Amino acid sequence: MGSALRGPLCSIGTVLAADRTILDLSRPESLLAALDKLSPDLIINPAAYTSVDQAEDERELAFRVNVEAPQVLARWAANHGVPMVHFSTDYVFNGSGDRPWREDDSTEPLSVYGASKLAGEAAIREAGGSHLILRTSWVFASRGKNFLTTIVKLARDRQELRVVADQIGAPTSAQSIAQALISIISRQGRHEQDSGVNLIKHRFAEVDGLVHMSDKGETSWHGFASAIVGGLRSRGVQLAVCNIIAIDSKDFPTKAPRPLNSRLDMTRLEQIYGIQMPDWRQALDVNSATCYSL
Repeated sequence: MGSALRGPLCSIGTVLAADRTILDLSRPESLLAALDKLSPDLIINPAAYTSVDQAEDERELAFRVNVEAPQVLARWAANHGVPMVHFSTDYVFNGSGDRPWREDDSTEPLSVYGASKLAGEAAIREAGGSHLILRTSWVFASRGKNFLTTIVKLARDRQELRVVADQIGAPTSAQSIAQALISIISRQGRHEQDSGVNLIKHRFAEVDGLVHMSDKGETSWHGFASAIVGGLRSRGVQLAVCNIIAIDSKDFPTKAPRPLNSRLDMTRLEQIYGIQMPDWRQALDVNSATCYSL
């Protein structure tokens, strides 16, 4: 997510891309001095502990990175009048039902990871500053470790893939999120005096600091994998895979349970911000085509 944001953000301002050597979220106590030195006008935090199964054994580390560190960032931001963007997840919900989750729905995470992300949201709100929490789902990109790059590799190495088909959500391109966020923070204000930081604060307040953002449509992980392989084949990529077998979650046990329903309702995003996200298939084709040549 950080890589996808960097280019678009450079088009509207100076970007201080602070990696782990500068801002180490596993060491929250070190963050204040680094923030004082960087002195940002806007904080965007795409970093998180995201190893869902490993978090079951590393609860303390997951909460340090996903709760304590964002809390330090949010308190510094609030004290300095700086707005903050933070990324969260559909894993704050229990995955029941089949309708998309709204921002005001009750949360009930099933895993340590989900619980840590929910607690991180609360910590940011409690800091009292201007903030925007973006909940998204199934984020993919043409680089880094994610479902898209994993399936590309496996399709070249294995003849058969077994992929879960009863978990439903919207694969979401990191590029789609980046473009939507740029639209939110750079759109002209309603009044001439709304500009810069004041504009951003007004925009965040319009959605009460929380909005859902995912690409349109829905599919299963099996459907997503099938679309990725189809894209590879349409581009003439040589593959080993012959069969993609649909399985249930119970046939692929994991240490941390996953939500069966990861659909996100984007009414607030569309009605208040006027943003229409692309269909996930279009986003897969347009934003991730470079992955097919890796």
